[in-house]
Amino acid sequence: MFEGSGVVVTGAGRGIGEALARALTAAGARVVVNDLDADAAHAVAAELGAHAVPGDAASAEGVAALIDAARAHLGAVDLYCANAGVATTGGPDASPEAWEQAWQVNVLSHVRASRLLLPDWLERGRGRFLSTVSAAGLLTMLGSAPYAVTKHGALAFAEWLSATYRHRGVQVHALCPQGVRTRMLDGTGEHGQVLLAPTAIEPAEVAEAALRGMAAGEFLILPHPEVAQYYAARATTPDRWLHGMNRLQQQIEAPEENR
Repeated sequence: MFEGSGVVVTGAGRGIGEALARALTAAGARVVVNDLDADAAHAVAAELGAHAVPGDAASAEGVAALIDAARAHLGAVDLYCANAGVATTGGPDASPEAWEQAWQVNVLSHVRASRLLLPDWLERGRGRFLSTVSAAGLLTMLGSAPYAVTKHGALAFAEWLSATYRHRGVQVHALCPQGVRTRMLDGTGEHGQVLLAPTAIEPAEVAEAALRGMAAGEFLILPHPEVAQYYAARATTPDRWLHGMNRLQQQIEAPEENR
């Protein structure tokens, strides 16, 4: 289904984005590799025979430049993978700059891309938007309020897009893995090591799940199937779920010898 499709993948210099670019190229797509790290974007594109468009995929100017360049190379963007993200630790004490960056990259980058993509997709009656949300958008992420809050925002926006435009040919998918063996996981500190590392999977596994989910027309794509059970528990027994999450927080706060 991806043969010949024009695809943009943001944050594709490494991690999940790189794995998506690889899997989509193998499936026959024509891929534009975007990353803030220009060297990484060019390296991945060169290896895949793809096209590199490095730059900021979050700012209004950066998103517009990326989509303009992608259209110039591809002719049209059939699939936009809004994969770039940032994970900031802390709670209300996190700096205003950290909160602002999380909003810009994890939420507003999706809004800005869709604003530019939708007119063409609605005119053509087809288009596909993949949002790398993370399981934090369905659940939460202890130790990282900016990440948890903005990933909830990314999920809410993806839901809104799907509810509003699916009858007009726009397909939207929310990719929600838990732990993935990337540099982002390495930067999550003790919370990530306790909560995510034990069940972490490889980026290639996430990409495989994404392609399967898109082919099946699924909105929620869960590379970790158990997330569906956690999500259901959060919705149906919220106090019990929150109690369980708080117990995990207490476990993390306890001295190591008492764990």
